[in-house]
Amino acid sequence: MVSERNSCSKHVCVIGAGPSGLVAARELRKEGHTAVVLEQNYDIGGQWLYEPRVENEHPLGKNDTLNVHSSMYASLRLTSPREIMGFSDFPFLIKKGRDMRRFPGHRELLLYLRDFVEWFKLREMIRFNTKVEYVGMLDFVKFGKEKWIVRSKDKKRDEKSIEEVFDAVIVATGHYSQPRLPNIKGMDSWRRKQMHSHIYRIPDPFRNEVVVVVGNSLSGTDISMELVGVAREIHLSAKSLEITEGLSKVLSKHKKHLLLHPQVESLREDGRVLFVDGSWVTADSIIYCTGYSYSFPFLDTKGMVVIDDDRVGPLFEHTFPPPLAPFLSFVGIPRKIIGFPFFESQAKWIAQVLSGKRTLPSWEDMMESVKVFYKSRDIEGVPKHNTHDICSFEYCEKYGDYCDFPHLEEWRKELCMAALKNSFANLETYRDSWDDDELVQEAHHSAHFTQLGPEAFDM
Repeated sequence: MVSERNSCSKHVCVIGAGPSGLVAARELRKEGHTAVVLEQNYDIGGQWLYEPRVENEHPLGKNDTLNVHSSMYASLRLTSPREIMGFSDFPFLIKKGRDMRRFPGHRELLLYLRDFVEWFKLREMIRFNTKVEYVGMLDFVKFGKEKWIVRSKDKKRDEKSIEEVFDAVIVATGHYSQPRLPNIKGMDSWRRKQMHSHIYRIPDPFRNEVVVVVGNSLSGTDISMELVGVAREIHLSAKSLEITEGLSKVLSKHKKHLLLHPQVESLREDGRVLFVDGSWVTADSIIYCTGYSYSFPFLDTKGMVVIDDDRVGPLFEHTFPPPLAPFLSFVGIPRKIIGFPFFESQAKWIAQVLSGKRTLPSWEDMMESVKVFYKSRDIEGVPKHNTHDICSFEYCEKYGDYCDFPHLEEWRKELCMAALKNSFANLETYRDSWDDDELVQEAHHSAHFTQLGPEAFDM
């Protein structure tokens, strides 16, 4: 199904009021649609709305539904400089009296999103404390055209669920909530403390403990460094012992307390953690920093959209499922991109397709495109669970061409790469020490940063 050629307004449900849901709502309204944003939390922000209370969450995320959406820990700071983070028409400005660092803490990004909501007057479109229980298709024959039913419930009121009918649904629920766990022999019988980083918040509960951290990606290294000086020993388990210069420096600096190991082979009931090289350690706690899985427990597509080892599909350009396009779409599936501008381009394209300003290829052509993409991933040796890892400015620009979204500025791409390079070389200090000041000045004098005028600084 492709969009109708005559421009028309649609009634659209957006699920989630994080960055992708907020920009989707903004773009829908700009294109003349009506939108209702359903948000399960008490405020906007999605992942960026920090939740310190995790006592009722299963430590490994094995409950039927998660009680806590955010995986932010208290000390988390951005891994990208603020200059590259903002939406195309709303720069991430430095505000007096707030966190003015280039790599601020997570609360500063939440405040940026609140500024975005206030500037574009989006709050009136959002229903807070609203849990989406079911999203499914209505009888096509009965209604004569695609319609979606959404069942939701107000979490603060003891009332029955309500059902509403929409022309289209945009799923914008993020992908950093549902823990992805390794399959390690003995996990189910290991009697000491195990948890996924989803519920890690502060280092104090691990004082004087021997802690094994599984996974050396961003959260794994961040948490390991934070545990130094609190835990007695930290044993960092990595898939590969070929590590970055930056991590090597950290290990050398903290060599008495922070040690690197290969993958975990098994867990023993007596508390031992065995590694694949035959070494072992008796641990008090294990923290799994092993990433997250896509999860849409509310979504019923009769098998037309499935999650297979974290490949959500079939999705044309990570956005539209061909059998249901354009009336079901996803914003925020891709990873390893400059997120906010890309989410904005997705939202813009979806809104324009729904209004008839743009048309999608035929179902057959979209499916063929998906097959070609999957084959290219296989040829490149990309594991299925990394299907949606983009790592390409060229792809983001090609995507933007679907809706005439402006290409990323050269300074934005260069700042992104400079931050990555610095983090690889100086893992412990890259957020506070850098050598790209000329690029920062170029960014600050660009049209992106000056477009709103001085009144934006007073928000």
